[in-house]
Amino acid sequence: MKRHMTKDQEFDIMKMVLDKFLWVGTFIMVYAFYKMITLSVDLVYGLAIMVSGVIILLLFMWLLVKEYHFMK
Repeated sequence: MKRHMTKDQEFDIMKMVLDKFLWVGTFIMVYAFYKMITLSVDLVYGLAIMVSGVIILLLFMWLLVKEYHFMK
C-alpha cells in the first residue's frame, strides 16, 4: 500500500529544499562581492556575478511564494 503525504508535509519538504537553493544564491552574491573588492579594476565581472545571484534568489523566492499561495 502506497502512503501519500499531506499538503503540509509536501510544503515543509519543499521549504527545506528551496532553502538550500536560497543559500546558493546568497553564496554567489557573497563571492561576487569578494571579487568586486579584490579585483578593483574589473568591477563589471563582479557585478555580473552579483546580478546572477540576485536572479537566482528572486526565482526561488517566487517559487516559494507561488507554492505558499497554492497551499492557502
